[in-house]
Amino acid sequence: MSVAVISGDGIFTRAMLRARDLDASARFYDAALSPLGWKILGPFDDERMPWDRNKPAFPVVRPGTGEASSSGVTIGFAAEATRGVDAFQAAGLAAGGTDEGAPGQRRHLPGAHAAYLRDPGGNRVCGYAFGDGN
Repeated sequence: MSVAVISGDGIFTRAMLRARDLDASARFYDAALSPLGWKILGPFDDERMPWDRNKPAFPVVRPGTGEASSSGVTIGFAAEATRGVDAFQAAGLAAGGTDEGAPGQRRHLPGAHAAYLRDPGGNRVCGYAFGDGN
């Protein structure tokens, strides 16, 4: 039996962002995703750094043409509880991210607790949890 190398839990195969400075992105995502149970699974080479719990579903890659990162997409990472969202925000800010929305309840979706950051490359990411669990 073969095991898929890249998995997105049945919805997507992966979500990929581009970043000119992979070292800064590695520091940011190592810090911000650690409270959510994610870890770095690479690098694949000097152009790609993947993260996930067990399969490389979230790679950050160096743009092939040297262009700037996109800011039109937000990638959300699931947290087990609201404290994970809060830890995601604190760790991401400490690792060079910028605040795009403090941790808290979101009016548009009852029970949603989220925090938004821009990574060092300008990409927008968030930590999200549902329910009242801490």
